[in-house]
Amino acid sequence: MNVVVGVTGSIAAYKACELVRLLVKRGDDVHVVMTEHARAFVTPLTFQTLSRNPVERDLFDDPRDWKPGHISLAAAADLVVVAPATANILAKMAHGLADDLLSSTLLATKAPVVVAPAMNTGMWENPATQANVATLAARGVRIVSPGSGDLACGTSGAGRMAEPSEILSACCIP
Repeated sequence: MNVVVGVTGSIAAYKACELVRLLVKRGDDVHVVMTEHARAFVTPLTFQTLSRNPVERDLFDDPRDWKPGHISLAAAADLVVVAPATANILAKMAHGLADDLLSSTLLATKAPVVVAPAMNTGMWENPATQANVATLAARGVRIVSPGSGDLACGTSGAGRMAEPSEILSACCIP
């Protein structure tokens, strides 16, 4: 299966490394798209090594061929997984915003989409975030709910990204 993994700017990006490793081990062809903020937490080289494919970074990178990157990624995907999914990307998805490679790919794809939210408890429980998640779920996006526990910001509560094995379980196409 051709899986596009979107990684956004959250400390939970380190868990996405294990998810990519598990997808490759399962036999999937994994293509990672990193947002600018994701690259502050984990390097593209890490994902390139784990996925065995170049990491896609920017909407306006020089294409390797004549096809626009976001359209070719979207069309080739059998599944798109966003892990971690920040409040920002959830809002972009819910409102159809496409201002970077990942959000443009998500808007263009017809493949099933799985998201694994990760954020501070206040952000997760905010009515705007909950409305965005409800909108996405109503559109058929699979939500792998975050767990509760200690958060990187020093607090404890809901918002921890689900474990990679749990996200992998949601990555089965019926």
